[in-house]
Amino acid sequence: MKKSILLLALLITAFACKDKQAGSEAAQEEETTTEETPMKETTNEPEWVVLFDGTSMDEWRGYGMDEMPAEWAIEEDALAFTPGEEGGKNIITRETYRNFILSLEWKISEAGNSGIFWGVYEDEQFPEAYETGAEIQVLDNTSHPDAKVANGTHTAGSLYDMIAPPQDVTKPVGEWNECVLTVDYDKNIGSVQLNGIRLFDFPVKGEQWDNMVANSKFATWPGFAKYEEGHIGLQDHSDKVWYRNIKIQRLD
Repeated sequence: MKKSILLLALLITAFACKDKQAGSEAAQEEETTTEETPMKETTNEPEWVVLFDGTSMDEWRGYGMDEMPAEWAIEEDALAFTPGEEGGKNIITRETYRNFILSLEWKISEAGNSGIFWGVYEDEQFPEAYETGAEIQVLDNTSHPDAKVANGTHTAGSLYDMIAPPQDVTKPVGEWNECVLTVDYDKNIGSVQLNGIRLFDFPVKGEQWDNMVANSKFATWPGFAKYEEGHIGLQDHSDKVWYRNIKIQRLD
């Protein structure tokens, strides 16, 4: 009888130790799992919105039109413009923007000319997008005559007819150039970056901006740069041009 009681006590003790060990291992496993689970980092950085990814032109339409002009098409992964018989086939984003960072790549044909607009205000009194939208120039600096005039304010990367780039960092015709344009009306600052080089900063409103406009070809244009909220535009300048990897961040 004593032996039976002793055996029973030993079995109870053994099971208790086993349960305790299992509980300890489970707790250790849970602790390890908790330690290995990374915490998600929070960030206030605005998200990029894709305007063209090589497959769809849905974010764009012709200036003064509901659809895209036939002169614009997708070639491989690029949004390509091929000039037709009739000009004025500029395109604009369907949405409007005020404070933003725009990033894209462009490639120009030999002796070609195009441009990137912002602040485009669409109205029948302004037949062309460039009548309201300020422009960052897209150009073949080697062969196009615009590169030789206006003290460099018509060269690629310039704030057209107002600020010349301090250096030419463009790549040869047929190669892609990465452009980043920042416009922030709240902070009154804009900037142009080309191929990883920040070319210049500029005010986007106020006395300094007004002076630049007054000393440019746009001095007497009634609608030029008058609208802080506007469309992004790409120019038909009657030359073949390609754009790709177009995306934007709102800074509002």
